[in-house]
Amino acid sequence: MTHETQFLIDALIERLTLLVMEEYQLTPIEALNQVYNSQLYEKIMDLETGLYYQSAPYNYRLLRRELTLGKIA
Repeated sequence: MTHETQFLIDALIERLTLLVMEEYQLTPIEALNQVYNSQLYEKIMDLETGLYYQSAPYNYRLLRRELTLGKIA
């Protein structure tokens, strides 16, 4: 993984965490747990999916679906 790819992933995870904190009124630790323990995080880390370079709002829609339905799709 390149430094650029890692930067994109870190920035995306940070933004997703902030969005989860805001919408669900969670602490930073709780929000990070939601993000890091999600199926979406696994898919973001799988570079072949290309999700790491998609926008935070796009990924957040997927995460909200997962948090609501228990799965992404």
